[in-house]
Amino acid sequence: MGDNGGRSQDSDPEESQHERLQRNWAELLQELRVTQTGIQLLAGFLLTLPFAARFTTLDATQEAVYLAIVLDAFAATGLLVAPVALHRGVFRKQHKEWLVVVAHHLARGGLALMSLAFAGAVWLVYDVVVGGGASWVASMGLFAFLVVLWFVLPMWARVTDED
Repeated sequence: MGDNGGRSQDSDPEESQHERLQRNWAELLQELRVTQTGIQLLAGFLLTLPFAARFTTLDATQEAVYLAIVLDAFAATGLLVAPVALHRGVFRKQHKEWLVVVAHHLARGGLALMSLAFAGAVWLVYDVVVGGGASWVASMGLFAFLVVLWFVLPMWARVTDED
């Protein structure tokens, strides 16, 4: 663990706690903008599927997976939008530190649900188009890839940064 004088790893010696919280909040909002676009596109696409001609050919398992993906995508959207609603609720109440911490956890939860929604959508598409084991290989491969990129790699970076 590096000696940083008891200060947070992401703080500049010239940066006040208020400035750090403002910067952290701004960075978090930018990250949320990026993720919201991705999950909202998927959610919107999913809402159009029942109106496609081929949708009526889904079997019971595919329909159940589809409904789970829709719920998952909208739950992810809810988690990713929640920090904005929380900000509105505590605006000018001097709760920025609490807000940054809670928003961080909501964003991580949103990313987790987003990775499940993406993997589920890939499973459904592969199952409809080619069927069989390809749907499991593709969806689990994508899920593992996203878990490594979105969770394992950042945790590894934090651990190695402390050394």
